[in-house]
Amino acid sequence: MADGSLRKIGRFCLIFCKQKKNRTEGGCVCTATKIGRRGSGGGRERGFSTTTATTEEKRSPQQQHSQGNDNKKSSNINLFTAINQALQIALDTDPRAYVFGEDVSFGGVFRCTTGLADQFGKNRVFNTPLCEQGIVGFGIGLAAMIVNEAAKFRYRSGNQFNCGGLTIRAPYGAVGHGGHYHSQSPEAFFCHVPGIKVVVPRSPQQAKGLLLSCIRDPNPVVFFEPKWLYRLAVEEVPENDYMLPLSQAEVIREGADITLVGWGAQLAIMEQACVDAEKDGISCELIDLKTLIPWDKDTVVASVRKTGRLLISHEAPITGGFGAEISASIVERCFLRLEAPVTRVCGLDTPFPLVFEPFYLPTKNKILDAIKSTVNY
Repeated sequence: MADGSLRKIGRFCLIFCKQKKNRTEGGCVCTATKIGRRGSGGGRERGFSTTTATTEEKRSPQQQHSQGNDNKKSSNINLFTAINQALQIALDTDPRAYVFGEDVSFGGVFRCTTGLADQFGKNRVFNTPLCEQGIVGFGIGLAAMIVNEAAKFRYRSGNQFNCGGLTIRAPYGAVGHGGHYHSQSPEAFFCHVPGIKVVVPRSPQQAKGLLLSCIRDPNPVVFFEPKWLYRLAVEEVPENDYMLPLSQAEVIREGADITLVGWGAQLAIMEQACVDAEKDGISCELIDLKTLIPWDKDTVVASVRKTGRLLISHEAPITGGFGAEISASIVERCFLRLEAPVTRVCGLDTPFPLVFEPFYLPTKNKILDAIKSTVNY
């Protein structure tokens, strides 16, 4: 099911980080890293693409990586360029890393691997045949799949070993013309699988820092990239190597009347609704979850206890969407503090339409209406 879901949403990229435990004063250190990603190119819209990189370099406990966004030099770039920078840093900091996948040697359809083959050589960045299952299986080490094997390696071995820091990059979400297959948001499928982390960035700066954290995390991670933002989102991004913490939500707008929770490209739509709501005297607190599994319950709970109201919005269909999990968890923890039922503004329970995309998507006006009705409940 997982493999099928990825096949239907477009290109996908694998990043594999194989780790081994060494006894040092600093505890476990990374001795081998594989990065795999699938990007495709040549204008083909069929299937998805994968890349994989490996390295066997012993690191110090500090790893000399900046843990925040304190780098002095930055540049104004879009999201796919930030992804490219993260992959370049991963290859550059691990001398024995390599990247392979469909069409990755000339950049991929979203251009995320542009220039890597020229910089690191065709022996480290090269194309593979069109076989998604084979690329994923090779990245893990055997013909193993994401749900049945990668997520369970650590558990079934009693924590003696795992499949390594496997990161699977996949574009997701509406793009304006993706239709049934290439506009889907399947994050909830993977959130149901114990042993997998799910991460969704909202911007170029977030994408670079979170991707590097995922690559260096020993657990398997599914990293969803908002397709709509590859070129549309542009901001100042540090050029240096930096990491942003996983499983730590961010309050990007403080408020007092209602809490809004979202992730990925939907955050920009929700922020527009917050601005319009403020004109009507409604103070909205907006939270970017960033990591869906394991998600930061404490930050959301603290906000809802302050505002007494919660609205969740995502592009995926409302039934079984991850918003339902957030809603249930908050009701369990904040029931006596809620002033109104939890509201969800999500996609519809239909295949993603092409010409009717504006009716399907959770737009600014839909969110604004839900904010008003929740506050006035």
